[in-house]
Amino acid sequence: MKNTEKNVEQKNRGIENTIKVAGTFFLLLMLSVFTSMQASAHCDSYDGPVIEDAVKALETNNVNLVLKWVTTEQEKEIIPLFNKTNQLKSGDKEVYAIVEKHFFETLVRLHRETEGAPYTGLKPAGTTKQIIQMTDKALKEGNVEDFLVKLNSHIDKGVREKYQKVSELNKVKDNSTEQGREFVEAYVDYTHTVEALHDVIEHGGGHAGHKE
Repeated sequence: MKNTEKNVEQKNRGIENTIKVAGTFFLLLMLSVFTSMQASAHCDSYDGPVIEDAVKALETNNVNLVLKWVTTEQEKEIIPLFNKTNQLKSGDKEVYAIVEKHFFETLVRLHRETEGAPYTGLKPAGTTKQIIQMTDKALKEGNVEDFLVKLNSHIDKGVREKYQKVSELNKVKDNSTEQGREFVEAYVDYTHTVEALHDVIEHGGGHAGHKE
């Protein structure tokens, strides 16, 4: 019995070490997809990077500021629309507001096409997930260290909680069908989380839509 308990303890330590390694891999992954993540996750919100660039482009009459968000082929639609919008800037305010919104919507819709994602309308400012707001803040301040500390803490806490739950249920999974099903539910949740991390690491998270 003592040998069995010792083996179980060693096995659990090995799993905990694996979790720590997974957390490290995830942080490295986050760094590798940093730019593509912040671009795709909230490109349709008014406080996202696409519309921020669109506003700057109209303010400075510089369409080049938004062309990075679309493909060369899509430029044929964006450039004329930008010029039309810019020409109306000094006219009727209500008309300009309508045309400006149409320009924003078109730009975001075309960008979403490059991501292979559907356009579901512009989202209000402030609706972006907190984690994405943190990535933007890190980029603007040029400081990734604080972001990684918070992210590491969040990932570590989440994975540990899932592991701890399935580990405890593993001890009683054969006591009854009900406890067995609780174990299976927790096990599936835990393993699918790890599998998802692995798949992203294996296949990457590049912004393939911008490749031409």
